[in-house]
Amino acid sequence: MLNTVHALSLEPLYRRRVFQSSRKVDCHAQVANELSEHDLFWKGDDVDTVLFKAAIQQLQIFMLKYGAEVIVRPRLFNGFALVHMTLSGSAEIESDGRKVCIPQGHTALIAPKRNLRLWWQAGSEQLILKVPLALFEELRAAGQSAPLELPSVLLLPPQAAPYWDLLIQSLLRVLALPEQGQGQGQGEWVRHFERSAVQFLLSQLTSTVEPVTSPSGAQRGASQCADSLVGAGKLQRLDMLERYIRSRLCAPLALADLAGAAGVSVRTLNALCHQQYGVAPMDLLRNIRLDAVRERLLTHPGANVTDTAFEFGFGHLGRFSAYYRERFGELPKQTRGMLR
Repeated sequence: MLNTVHALSLEPLYRRRVFQSSRKVDCHAQVANELSEHDLFWKGDDVDTVLFKAAIQQLQIFMLKYGAEVIVRPRLFNGFALVHMTLSGSAEIESDGRKVCIPQGHTALIAPKRNLRLWWQAGSEQLILKVPLALFEELRAAGQSAPLELPSVLLLPPQAAPYWDLLIQSLLRVLALPEQGQGQGQGEWVRHFERSAVQFLLSQLTSTVEPVTSPSGAQRGASQCADSLVGAGKLQRLDMLERYIRSRLCAPLALADLAGAAGVSVRTLNALCHQQYGVAPMDLLRNIRLDAVRERLLTHPGANVTDTAFEFGFGHLGRFSAYYRERFGELPKQTRGMLR
């Protein structure tokens, strides 16, 4: 079924098909029921959705294909993280403002704190591992390491891919075991494979996320300044920036204003925002304002689109509509129409 760079044998998973459909409403409802509540925006009519699912012990593993190009905006995860492997095609993930591309053969850990947006290329197929946060914490505590703080999105480095594939293949082979054989000995063996996979993810948390673009020589100095702000210091600067933006959603703001609010230079702020969010500071400002517009339209059925755009700092309606559609996959009036 799959044309994939991964040398994975997915036959045990293929014996556990949840559904297959070409009806958009059915596809949305089924995936929401199995994975997470979400908004789903179709960018074509070539719908051929298929979902496979298997539970191991604490982990769940899925294979999902939509057929058409889609934009997915899930609700915040409740007590779990996802590991997203692109088997064919390409995907893009924007989690808490940080954007990464996951081409075929790559894997990312996703644990959003504020918002999440996924784009899947038409025909792409994804293997998804659902991991309880409690299992991460259990293994972290057993290793007596510092308190766990999962990143919003972590792209596994290419050198980790062969080891991760071996771990996933071990989990897939577990699915082929006869259920009646789940005695104490075999149960401990299965538990070992689950914990090994999650322990490997924990080991990667100290790895550097692959940059979306390689920094030029002129950017390295600012990146080094941003790197000097580590741990709580870096997060404090970014929290100061976000609070400043959210308190001035309708005010005209310049790049120098944002840098001053964060207490850093413009160059350092630019590097910080690219490291943490995957976008420039002014793009971050625009995205936060767009999110505020969408929240208003979704929670206030009578809200006027033009008035709302002006209220949150968008003075040019044409550009506002283009930005909104690029971020959410639909026009503002379509968002408001969802409530009718």
